[in-house]
Amino acid sequence: MGEYFTLFGALMTDHDLLRTLFDAAIDAADPSAALAKILPPKPKGRTVVVGAGKGVAQLAAAFETLWGERVDGVVVTRYGYSARCKHITVREAAHPVPDDAGYMAARELFAAVSNLTADDLVVALITGGGSALLPAPIDGLDLCGCLSRTGDKFCGFRCSGR
Repeated sequence: MGEYFTLFGALMTDHDLLRTLFDAAIDAADPSAALAKILPPKPKGRTVVVGAGKGVAQLAAAFETLWGERVDGVVVTRYGYSARCKHITVREAAHPVPDDAGYMAARELFAAVSNLTADDLVVALITGGGSALLPAPIDGLDLCGCLSRTGDKFCGFRCSGR
């Protein structure tokens, strides 16, 4: 206790150093702060936001606020991780083992990016867990088939031969 450290030219106590590092970590994880630094230019056409991951709903909400104009799109997050968006549809699905809700969300995401023009902008927001939240098996293979081939013993999906 009582030791002093120098960070960015400032002399501070160990408590102040830890508080400074903690505050910097919190600021770095803030979706609005992170997105504000990397927003693309606005397109002539529509802006469509798609994405998946455990933190994607918070990113989508921050994007809507920062963008300031209407955006459309679909994002999918883990059950219980949702955030309120005005125009972007937020879906919830299972993680880490995919479920039917994720399959349906993947279909919605594909539909959201159909019929785009060269004047439209697609913004993809991807966070950890995105691959499990957007299962999209190739034609002829359903989710149960995918899971049984990866060794998963449980299959709680409606396997109706989609």
